[in-house]
Amino acid sequence: MRQFLFVLALAASAPAAALAPACNAGTVFEDRDGDGQRGAGETPLAGVLVSDGRRLVRTGADGRWSLPLAADHTVFVIKPAGFAFPTGDDGLPVFWRHVQLAPGPALRFGGIAPARPACRDFALRRVQAPAGAPLRVLVFGDPQPKTGKDVGYYERDIVAPLVANAGGQRAADLGLTLGDVVSDDLALYPAMNRITARLRTPWLHAAGNHDLDFDAAGDEDSLRTFRRHFGPDTFAWEEPQASFVVLDDVIYRPGQSPAYVGGLREAQFEFLAAYLATLPKDRRLVLAAHIPFFDEPGRETFRRADRERLFAMLKPFRKVLLLTAHGHVQRHHRHGPADGWLGAEPLHEYNVGAACGGYWSGPADAAGIPDSRMSDGTPNGYATAEFSAAGEYSLRWHVARGGDAALHLHAPKVLRRGAYPAAGVYANVYMAEADTRVEYRVAGGEWKPMQRVAEPDPALRWENLRDDAAETLRAYDRLPEAEAPTHLWRGKVPTDLAEGEHTIEVRAFDRWRGEVGAGTVYRLETRAD
Repeated sequence: MRQFLFVLALAASAPAAALAPACNAGTVFEDRDGDGQRGAGETPLAGVLVSDGRRLVRTGADGRWSLPLAADHTVFVIKPAGFAFPTGDDGLPVFWRHVQLAPGPALRFGGIAPARPACRDFALRRVQAPAGAPLRVLVFGDPQPKTGKDVGYYERDIVAPLVANAGGQRAADLGLTLGDVVSDDLALYPAMNRITARLRTPWLHAAGNHDLDFDAAGDEDSLRTFRRHFGPDTFAWEEPQASFVVLDDVIYRPGQSPAYVGGLREAQFEFLAAYLATLPKDRRLVLAAHIPFFDEPGRETFRRADRERLFAMLKPFRKVLLLTAHGHVQRHHRHGPADGWLGAEPLHEYNVGAACGGYWSGPADAAGIPDSRMSDGTPNGYATAEFSAAGEYSLRWHVARGGDAALHLHAPKVLRRGAYPAAGVYANVYMAEADTRVEYRVAGGEWKPMQRVAEPDPALRWENLRDDAAETLRAYDRLPEAEAPTHLWRGKVPTDLAEGEHTIEVRAFDRWRGEVGAGTVYRLETRAD
């Protein structure tokens, strides 16, 4: 111990010239043997983009990059199409490094430890994909575990079935978590990384409002622990089929109400301006963030000035898709002039439902996993996005462990024959939009249109009423209160048919999957006065 202290004292008293100078430069090279280290014969890669979240530089003919040495930032390589990064011990792609010259604020979950940065080389491995192959992306909104038990639900409900279906291969070409990786307890990050790494898929993370260091004094320090585990909070990533930009759009405002709002920082606009200038205007561009870019009814939940500035930057691009989460509901939004979007076509935002659904709540099933459906009645799960070689996309919602269900129905089980036809069949069509065609027929009759309604999902409302009536708790946490979804349809149930059972069939025409359907049965009985 004394010898160790003596060595420390010598180091502290050594002249500054004896220390290696801090370095914010390095080389990007082709990692031909895949070991992550530059070996003999592994050539430098020219023209690769490197950024500090504000500035953007390209590697030279010698693969070298250099950026100004600032006190606190994260440097990252923008993965070029046709390449892959090595995987770190945490299962995440190795594409960033922190530059932290001095201690940051003391934070409960650790923040970023200071280190004197040395020059850094980044490895890229060339990958070959079949010509014209699509890109399949897994999209998780709000896994949001509060405890280790919830982490177990995430593993068993979401990840394990995907691992089983993958059969030892990677589950997708790319993965995105759209924020709220955890629910305030940032000590759960390593466990979440370990589980997500089972998917053997390059995985990217956006920051959510539950990923903040809440003891930070301001927004500028609120993602230090997130950055320690996941790297930059704003960055880009390129695949042959699309370019992805991941944005931190949570502005932390400690001491104010609300304590956060959707928006972007000046450095992010600088990065976007520099990066978008490198892209062809007809390339598919995907922006992934946590808080939706649209406002909730009656209040500004994303700063309008920031949205208008962002949309002005995106206007020249003809193929833009926005992916967000946060709301724990499933919905689509088509931005237009009222939102500040002035493009030739409405700008599509898919607001993805939550992996945790209604916060891992509700009665457990036979496997011990909570019901977890969301307030709009959509079962918890995850989405997939598939991009063609030309950049066209298709979207799909997958119910956790739920097979291929695209909708569910709610209808009465028995009615009096000849009664006034006031009862209805409801269809909750998870991926539907306002213009989705939804039809039903009874007893093999003609198909008739169903009416889109702004009512709570009656199936979830029934669970709410059961919770109200229960004398003992039905679960650790009850399911969320039912709210009107954007994707609920209703049709009248006839009572003038013959006595006995009758089948109700519902079909909906999904924009990407085509026809999807479900069915149920009700019974008509004759009753004397």
